Amino acid sequence: MLRESLKNKQERMRRIIGRLYETYPNSKCSLEHRSPFQLLISTMLSAQCTDERVNKVTPELFKFYPTALAMAAAPVEHLAELVRSTGFFNSKSKNMSACAIMLMEQHGGEVPPDQDALVKLPGVGRKTANVVLGTGFHIPGVVVDTHVIRIGNLLRMTNQKDAVKIEFELQKIIEKEHWVMFTHLIIDHGRAVCIARRPQCHNCILAEYCPSVLPEEAVKKKK
Repeated sequence: MLRESLKNKQERMRRIIGRLYETYPNSKCSLEHRSPFQLLISTMLSAQCTDERVNKVTPELFKFYPTALAMAAAPVEHLAELVRSTGFFNSKSKNMSACAIMLMEQHGGEVPPDQDALVKLPGVGRKTANVVLGTGFHIPGVVVDTHVIRIGNLLRMTNQKDAVKIEFELQKIIEKEHWVMFTHLIIDHGRAVCIARRPQCHNCILAEYCPSVLPEEAVKKKK
């Protein structure tokens, strides 16, 4: 396969994003929250867990501990009990507690709109930081989750598996104004059509732009 130029990738991506906007006009972050702090905690809980499950857990969690001030004083055992069904609840509850305490001690209880400061918080990596910055503060960033890694590779926009490398590659390909929405759109598409174990290439609005479309599926689409 010939190496695709950056310019061609940018143009192909522009068409892909346009098609995704048309197909998923209501795309948005699926984690329910009422503040940057609640978004931060919800994103931490979403590790190795579905957003749907997190949204079932957080109403009760935030009823008791809606702010960093409240969560910093919470017994870790109670946090663990409240988030048990999200998996890895012991480590998550410890990180939530430590994160809230650090926010109180170093940031006046507020979530800092700064990536360098965010990634220093316990349990927070670049993915979580970019979610909070993009959705909580409207600061552009590319969130690289499992959908973006998988579909980004299928679309041949990257051949990397490392999330940080993919993030920087996509920043060069995607126009900055679409950085935040790109992940929401890809997640919606990954859930609806480009499903990991059974991709529906014959029913995919991106098929003409995707080098990974299975030949037999492409034939189905033409019929």
